[in-house]
Amino acid sequence: MEALIPVINKLQDVFNTVGSEAIQLPQIVVIGTQSSGKSSVLESLVGRDFLPRGTGIVTRRPLVLQLVHLEADEKDEAGDRPAAEEEEWGKFLHTKGKIYTDFNEIRDEIARETDRIAGSGKCVSIDPINLKIYSPHVVSLTLVDLPGITKVPVADQPEDIEVQIRALCIEYIKNPNSIILAVTPANTDMATSESLKLAKEVDPQGKRTLAVITKLDLMDAGTDAHDLLLGRVIPVKLGIIGVVNRSQADIKNQKQVKEAVRDESSFLQRRYPSLASRNGTPYLARTLNRLLMHHIRDCLPELKTRVNVMAAQHQALLNSFGEEVADKGHLLLQIITRFASAYCSTIDGVSKNIEIAELCGGARVSYIFHETFYRTLSKIDPMQGLTTLEILTAIRNSTGPRPALFVPEISFELLVKRQIKRLEEPCLRCVELVHEELQRIIQHCSSQQEMLRFPKLYERIMDVVTSLLRTRLGPTNSMVQNLVAVELAYINTRHPDFTEAANLHKSISESLLLDHGPGKDGLVQQQQQQQQTPVHSVGSSASLAGVANGPGSGAASSDEAPGLNLLGDIPSNLTGAAVRLSPREKRDCNIIERLIKSYFLIVRKNIQDSVPKAIMHFLVNYAKDNLQSELVSKLYKSEQVDSLLQESEHIAQSRQEAADMLAALQRASLIISEIRETQLW
Repeated sequence: MEALIPVINKLQDVFNTVGSEAIQLPQIVVIGTQSSGKSSVLESLVGRDFLPRGTGIVTRRPLVLQLVHLEADEKDEAGDRPAAEEEEWGKFLHTKGKIYTDFNEIRDEIARETDRIAGSGKCVSIDPINLKIYSPHVVSLTLVDLPGITKVPVADQPEDIEVQIRALCIEYIKNPNSIILAVTPANTDMATSESLKLAKEVDPQGKRTLAVITKLDLMDAGTDAHDLLLGRVIPVKLGIIGVVNRSQADIKNQKQVKEAVRDESSFLQRRYPSLASRNGTPYLARTLNRLLMHHIRDCLPELKTRVNVMAAQHQALLNSFGEEVADKGHLLLQIITRFASAYCSTIDGVSKNIEIAELCGGARVSYIFHETFYRTLSKIDPMQGLTTLEILTAIRNSTGPRPALFVPEISFELLVKRQIKRLEEPCLRCVELVHEELQRIIQHCSSQQEMLRFPKLYERIMDVVTSLLRTRLGPTNSMVQNLVAVELAYINTRHPDFTEAANLHKSISESLLLDHGPGKDGLVQQQQQQQQTPVHSVGSSASLAGVANGPGSGAASSDEAPGLNLLGDIPSNLTGAAVRLSPREKRDCNIIERLIKSYFLIVRKNIQDSVPKAIMHFLVNYAKDNLQSELVSKLYKSEQVDSLLQESEHIAQSRQEAADMLAALQRASLIISEIRETQLW
């Protein structure tokens, strides 16, 4: 099972190159307050001074520290070993395999790399620094050192430094595959430990939390840590281990870590003899190694599944971006053909990607024809906007100076044309709706991924299709207007469906002729008017006398009524208050109204049938039949191919990221598959 930690280290190397946070690898995360002794614990585990020192926040970026146990003559996984007889060395991921045998250089490189990303101030960054240390004196471990938890910003620290560091710590310790190493100094109240408090938030049952008590030698006189180390104060399931660090004076005096470990052992034997074997840095290292190996063993099956699932996902993602373009001309023709085919299929209703949430394509065109357009025409009243008085006026105007024996046909034709003309506007609106739908289909049948990949090409495709549809809009509107004009050009009173109305007109006219005879109505009305006019009227006698004598006769005195003005009594229009319809006029208006309704329904039925046919022929079918040839003629030109098939930077970058991630996942899957089942137990 010792081989499991190197496996995790290899996986960590693989995923660090692509910056993946999706794979949650088992690791030990070290958290604690500033000056709690975190750095001293890590240096004790390594056995060397290699971490930057100073006041305030020194660790400002996560340090992923991989300790690799190698025998004295063994090489690392890359086959490297220092040329000199050095048995310990380090490597940073960002320095491309450069070997560091001087641990002071490692400290300086950590400081430089921290300043490069986080700046030279006191800001923190979530981007990790990856360091491997190879030594025969270490046990294999993977640890993450995080910035120390702080409460009050000092110097040039940002005001929200506490929030930043807390969020950074939470990001690492919330990983369910991580072991939390909570560092707390012994000379403070453990009940107020910030590290344990933070650990409890993400690990409330404490199943993956190990506490480390530092500075045992700095406790107040008369006190000891027996109760703390035995878990009587704060119980921690994975245990509590006490250690003794180097003091600041020891560090200034350059006391070696190995010497400090020996002094630690002496202190524990002297102060805590019964607990000495279960505390101290060597015991901490062995415990962490054991916990990490068992943790890796438990996480490995789920980790393997996760890697395989993500590999399949990234393979599908990479496929969606398309391969590198080899033959641009061939690809351009393919895209044009696919688009034209998808466009026609959407209209015909045989598209592979049929919508189920809403109507689209040909179904919407059919809905416009048979629901919207048909319903709109059906709601038009044949007599809308036409009053009885207007009908009467038309009848009277059509008779001229002669009294009409029958209802004049020209009045019917004049009025019915006026009503038929009202059908033109909804017909043109139908053309507009179908045109809008054909424009809308462009978005429906465009491959979203290809649109993102070749934005210029799809912009030009939309321009060509839009232009094609726009050029057909004029002829289609003209044809629809002509259909209405054709109906207006000839009022066919012998239309088969108009026979009943024509017969009605004829029968009524004949009955009038038989009942009254020619001119009878006029005589009756004249006699009635004469009987109602009194012959002894003074005004009338005077007026008639004036007309009879003529001008200058002198017969009329100055106080007599002036002459009769007949022109003033001729109305310019008819109003309901001034006109009373005779029975015959009412009958004539009724006949005209019934004829208009009958003929209007015939024309409306013709228009409802012919307009959709015209739109299909002049607009829809024309677009289907000529779309591909139009696209090829406008787009397939040698001087445009490179420009049209220029990939967007976003897609190119996404494809590269997906390819890198897929390679990392495939490599990780291979590494995990090399572990034999027997190694786990």
